[in-house]
Amino acid sequence: MALMPKRVKFRKQQRGRRKGKDYSSNLNFGEFGLKALETGWMSDKQIEAARVALMRHTGRTGKLWIRVFPDKPITKQPAETRMGKGKGSPAGWVAVVKKGRIIFEMEGVPPDMARESFRLAAHKLAIKSKFVSRGG
Repeated sequence: MALMPKRVKFRKQQRGRRKGKDYSSNLNFGEFGLKALETGWMSDKQIEAARVALMRHTGRTGKLWIRVFPDKPITKQPAETRMGKGKGSPAGWVAVVKKGRIIFEMEGVPPDMARESFRLAAHKLAIKSKFVSRGG
């Protein structure tokens, strides 16, 4: 099941600017987390693939929080379409992730298992990220 909003006010959205930092992002729920090191878009498929990688490696022990949600619609023109003729149809959903944002949080697993599972999950994402823990 793909992550997407139940309803949106507008079908299409402007792309926006990918700049700025997320200053307020700390570990709020779990002991360990995955923090974004650059700004970008994360698609619903990337978030789901990372979640599956985390769950498989931990054997579904512990608790996981997903701190991002894809609520921005992305449009796409059909292949081999001439320029003009307006904006394309909605093709998918992305989450805007700023530098410094906590993407996932986890607790109830050993630190080495958490580090390895977040490493596997980070490979599924299109942005650079790092492992963070509450201890430091």
